[in-house]
Amino acid sequence: MLEKQVQYIKGVGPAKVKLLNKLGINTLEDLITYFPREHEDRSKPKQICDLQNGEEALIKVSIVSKMVSTRIGSKTMQKLIVRDNTDVCTITWFNQPYLKDKFVMGQTYYFFGKVSLKYGKIDMVSPVYDTEGSQKNTCKIIPIYPSTYGLSQNSIRQIIENGLRAAGKREETLPQNLLEKCNIVDLNTATKQIHFPDSFEAFNKARRRLAFEELFSTQIALLTLKNNYTNEQEGIQFSKEVKMSDVIQALPFKLTKAQLRVLEEIDRDMESVKPMNRLLQGDVGSRKNNCKYCSCI
Repeated sequence: MLEKQVQYIKGVGPAKVKLLNKLGINTLEDLITYFPREHEDRSKPKQICDLQNGEEALIKVSIVSKMVSTRIGSKTMQKLIVRDNTDVCTITWFNQPYLKDKFVMGQTYYFFGKVSLKYGKIDMVSPVYDTEGSQKNTCKIIPIYPSTYGLSQNSIRQIIENGLRAAGKREETLPQNLLEKCNIVDLNTATKQIHFPDSFEAFNKARRRLAFEELFSTQIALLTLKNNYTNEQEGIQFSKEVKMSDVIQALPFKLTKAQLRVLEEIDRDMESVKPMNRLLQGDVGSRKNNCKYCSCI
């Protein structure tokens, strides 16, 4: 199922296939693992009187004027007046005349966009919007994806929603006891919440699960490689008759118990037929680089 080509996902036409491929999205698996670069909190409406210049904010308002369209040279500007119980705000779009009949006087809408305060007037430029009761673009945490020219955020979000539905319930990849022991959410919950989180807490849990699995898989792979190398390769087996005691006694300083223990382990490894793969670490002042006999101490 996950190998299914993205062109067969609902909402993906010939033009969008090329754009998705440009982003490295070729299969259903690529699509549902194309994670957002950030999330935008559009869940908390502000009153108009509390809006700050330059901020992006969500407002819940009623329409109090008809759309007015003005031509400026070759361009058009659309303006709409809205209000809540604290103040009024002008909503402005450019070159979008099709919005003329989109809004109904007296009806409640949500608008999310950048605020501009000039000469005592409050303006919101090119916002996204929803009617009351709809939560397509507002009233929730919205994912923002890396994109390319010609592929809007709304298009990516809708395609990924369709992809998650097409993927259905996937088989868990981590043992249940590990999920419980480490307090990690399951794979399907993590995949949904990383894209469309119910809260930032849910998003953080999803990110923790996916990061844990990536590190866990890497560690398992490295241990497997090490195990195969140790069992399948033969190293140089040194004679058991050769002892380090003469060298140790000739050192101009006394080794610590930990250093002696490590040397015993190295001695055993070198007498074994299995290859030795070891990193010996010493703190500053441990004389690991000052010994003329052995650079590992």
